[in-house]
Amino acid sequence: MPQISPPVSSLRQNSRIGVLLLNLGTPDGTDYWSVRRYLGEFLSDPRVIETPKLIWWPILNLFILSTRPQKSAHAYSLIWDRQNNDSPLRVITRAQSENLAQRLAGEDIMVDFAMRYGNPSTRSALERMEAAGCRKILLVPLYPQYSATTTATANDKAFDALRAMRWQPAVRTAPAYFDDANYVAALGDSIRDGVAALDFEPDVVLTSYHGLPQSYVDRGDPYEKHCHETTRLVRDYLGWPEDKLKVTFQSRFGPTQWLAPATDKTLESLPGQGKKKVAVLAPAFHADCIETLEEISIGGRESFLAAGGEKFAYIPCLNASPASMDMIEAMVRRELSGWL
Repeated sequence: MPQISPPVSSLRQNSRIGVLLLNLGTPDGTDYWSVRRYLGEFLSDPRVIETPKLIWWPILNLFILSTRPQKSAHAYSLIWDRQNNDSPLRVITRAQSENLAQRLAGEDIMVDFAMRYGNPSTRSALERMEAAGCRKILLVPLYPQYSATTTATANDKAFDALRAMRWQPAVRTAPAYFDDANYVAALGDSIRDGVAALDFEPDVVLTSYHGLPQSYVDRGDPYEKHCHETTRLVRDYLGWPEDKLKVTFQSRFGPTQWLAPATDKTLESLPGQGKKKVAVLAPAFHADCIETLEEISIGGRESFLAAGGEKFAYIPCLNASPASMDMIEAMVRRELSGWL
């Protein structure tokens, strides 16, 4: 008896492409328990904290999660998006997802976003894509510079969810884009435009990257090299001298040695060097979040001015700006080559 092929429409429905934007995560609110749940998940990730679990678990649960949530909750309350009653990171990542979906409309592509920690979870997003008939999925970690603590753990979470799927889709992962020409141009233009909009000329512009324990780099994480390469490429793109655009690292945690120079220490020392006008940006983040809006724009400003600085400016992340979305769209289309 001859076999009957399924209708073409059925085959098309079951071969949709999914594009999943992945970001770090955020608590669902600024209250103690929301922040504690988020920090508990984040700081329990062995990719983030490589201390043996037997040692780290009591430290985390008996000390850190007893005190840190209050401090972090206050920080989140300072930058919370009151209009949307949500965190800036989730608001911006959602906007990036929706904008990309509009740009890819008509090509049978489903675009969604997920968080490594918190909501919407990576598992829930992949389940929505599976239910929608996506049999090919591109994972896009929104981390320009690769680190096992960011890009790798975002992909880990996705693959953990995929392990439970009976009909597992074909999967691709987008690479880090620290040296992508479109990213460098978008970042360089944002710096040039940001500085041009100021009422002062910065003596120095800091590219402040999220920090990483030195031991992680010593074991082979390429993150530090990627950060320096991003700034070098942007500096060349702008035609600026080396002392105009510098690299620093923020967000130290714990007593171990972290990447240097530290952003906070640098901001405190600049006025004493006669550099009293500064602008800061955070190229390791593709969306503004607590580390940029509270730690740099608020805390960094206070530290710099208290040390004798006169003018401070924070240059926002690329977020969902037209240049940012042009860059993300170009990267996604490149990585979908052969599927479209």
